[in-house]
Amino acid sequence: MDGMSGPHVIRGSILLPEAELLWRFSRSSGPGGQHVNTTDSQVELRFDLAATEALPEVWKQRALERLAGRLSDGVVTVRASEHRSQWRNRETAAVRLAALLAEATAPPPRPRKPTRIPRGINERRLREKKQRSETKRGRSARDWG
Repeated sequence: MDGMSGPHVIRGSILLPEAELLWRFSRSSGPGGQHVNTTDSQVELRFDLAATEALPEVWKQRALERLAGRLSDGVVTVRASEHRSQWRNRETAAVRLAALLAEATAPPPRPRKPTRIPRGINERRLREKKQRSETKRGRSARDWG
């Protein structure tokens, strides 16, 4: 287990370029005893989205637009600290970043094409409404007294 579990796919054949990932490690907060006080298990992964050459230009523009609120000078940051080991936190952060970029670079959904309701369905709905109305009107007849 000396390296990462492999390249993380964003979409299709586009991978997260290991050379463009900036890792930073620090001590995690919270309980954990003596071990947590001595190991840098929290992981911060930074990826310069604005300067990357790994993504096609269209994807990059789309991602910059969609992630505008999360970016700091064109850099997207992901943190992971839920595991006790740095290696597992590295994996988690890389997977999160890949998922975030996959979602941000996804093509926009196709516009909905409006469809017409078939005449038979509309007629049946109106017929059932009328029957229900007659049933209710029959309940409020005045000759019940």
